[in-house]
Amino acid sequence: MGMVSDNSYHGCLKDMYGLHRFGIKLGLSTIRQILSGLGNPQNAYACVHVAGTNGKGSVASSLASILNQAGYKTGLYTSPHLVHFNERIQVNNRPISNKSVVTSYNTIKKAHHGDRGPTFFEFATAMALVEFARQRVDWAVIETGMGGRLDATNIVQPQLSIITNISLEHREYLGNTLEQISGEKAGIIKKRTPVITGIRQKKALAVVEKIAAEKSASLLRLGKEFKVRRSPCGTFSYRGVEAVWRNLKTGLLGNHQVDNAALVLAACEMLQKRGVILSLDNIQAGLLNNRWPGRLEIVSDEPRIILDGAHNFIAARNLARFLSANFSRRNITMVIGILDDKPYNAMLKCLLPTANRVILTRAKINRALEPEKLEALAKRMVPQVTTIPDVKQALEYAIETASPKDVICVAGSLYVVGEAKEALDKGFQVQGSKVKDR
Repeated sequence: MGMVSDNSYHGCLKDMYGLHRFGIKLGLSTIRQILSGLGNPQNAYACVHVAGTNGKGSVASSLASILNQAGYKTGLYTSPHLVHFNERIQVNNRPISNKSVVTSYNTIKKAHHGDRGPTFFEFATAMALVEFARQRVDWAVIETGMGGRLDATNIVQPQLSIITNISLEHREYLGNTLEQISGEKAGIIKKRTPVITGIRQKKALAVVEKIAAEKSASLLRLGKEFKVRRSPCGTFSYRGVEAVWRNLKTGLLGNHQVDNAALVLAACEMLQKRGVILSLDNIQAGLLNNRWPGRLEIVSDEPRIILDGAHNFIAARNLARFLSANFSRRNITMVIGILDDKPYNAMLKCLLPTANRVILTRAKINRALEPEKLEALAKRMVPQVTTIPDVKQALEYAIETASPKDVICVAGSLYVVGEAKEALDKGFQVQGSKVKDR
């Protein structure tokens, strides 16, 4: 790739990151204006829209993996990225090229934006929707950024909507109760378009049921219309509306990924009903081969290094369960940094008891909590607490002071995991071990 394009790639990203100063503005008028000026490219392909508090990235990537396995050209739009912006916009499981980033950036830059300039997320979403049309994908799986009803991604007219689950998050934008948040997420439900959900809380589910009924959208609920059963050997079976599929396995670690997979399988069943050709082989292979970076991702064996975003209470609880189930006899070092809008007390109470020592750090993003804020609480739970604000240095220190049998877990925020991943990719070697490239 020549210098010119590389410079313009970095120039585009610099301009886009500059948009962060406009913050988060929920609403569809800006993106509607941009896309209508470009002939509504988002209507050129079929979509599945995914919302929820946890697991939406895993669900979206698994479904994209299955569609791709079945021979459909498939776009996947997710956020945030871990290392490179391009990860947000993928075609056939591969991030788009720098050249494609520049092309789609320029298309959006030239479009008419209406009364206000787009936020970073609106700009990125418009780029993805334009790029998928340009690359002529058959299907696009689109993950919401925040909420649903007023999220920029809600401009799409999907064949199917998925709401993974609900817990309290982003209260200043989405509301203070599960019902309010549920109402925001259920804003992605469209008229007569099936919706699949993993929500279990009665009040939150009631909101989704009501909105689905108002929109004449058929609703499939995990544990009601479709179920999964785990078997002791690590496989699981799925029983849906009509389909019964056995001996399934997901490529993603953690018991909670079976529930995520259930939503994906219900989606496959609904898509089959709509004439999408997905064989059981495609489904099995797509689930098994899917990788979702930074979610219980093992990147080294000696010491065992695990990267997990675990960026809210439910995700922290899932990680704590995984560590307790698999590594209770090994020394665990927790390298952790948390953003300021997260319930850090509850997250630390969940995660720190699994560790022998803790290294507190912070991501470079301005929303990161100062590690000193976590120190007093951490010291009450773990005898050995160190503060190293720079993520790369924190990880280097963890590796240098670990024995080959130890486990190092980087968690608390996808931004922290992203910085750790970048440091590992740039390759400081783990002594006596090659960091696995997955």
